[in-house]
Amino acid sequence: MTSESGIRVYADTSVYGGFFDEEFAAPTQFFFQQVREERFRLVDSPLIEDELAEAPEAVRSLHQEFSMRGETATLNQEAVQLQLAYIEAGVVSPKWEVDALHVALATVLGCEIVVSWNFKHIVHYEKIEGYNEVNVANGYGPIRIHTPQEVISYED
Repeated sequence: MTSESGIRVYADTSVYGGFFDEEFAAPTQFFFQQVREERFRLVDSPLIEDELAEAPEAVRSLHQEFSMRGETATLNQEAVQLQLAYIEAGVVSPKWEVDALHVALATVLGCEIVVSWNFKHIVHYEKIEGYNEVNVANGYGPIRIHTPQEVISYED
């Protein structure tokens, strides 16, 4: 689904926070630069805004800037059903249902990639395999899940 305005990417909350985190800042800032250059088209969701409600002002401002550049999705029953399928399959426990909902929403919306710094519940080889097994079992295609560092282009 690459459009003229870039690859449709769902960047979860951790990516916005990573912009200001010493460990993740450089690749995250480069990722957002490539969003500005329209290599990527962000798909935003109310989940991200809710999770960032208590974040530092700089993180909320960054999100606001980029939420205006892409498309904003609405939460829907289809995504909630897929989220529950992930939980029922044991991909994540109910405690991490919001992480599952990020992946479900991106899948249902037809995003090409989920970008995250969440290594425990999203960007982990066992989790990715689990999400994609559930996706296929429920009639969706697999979704690619990567860190910002893995998707940025290093070419001039």
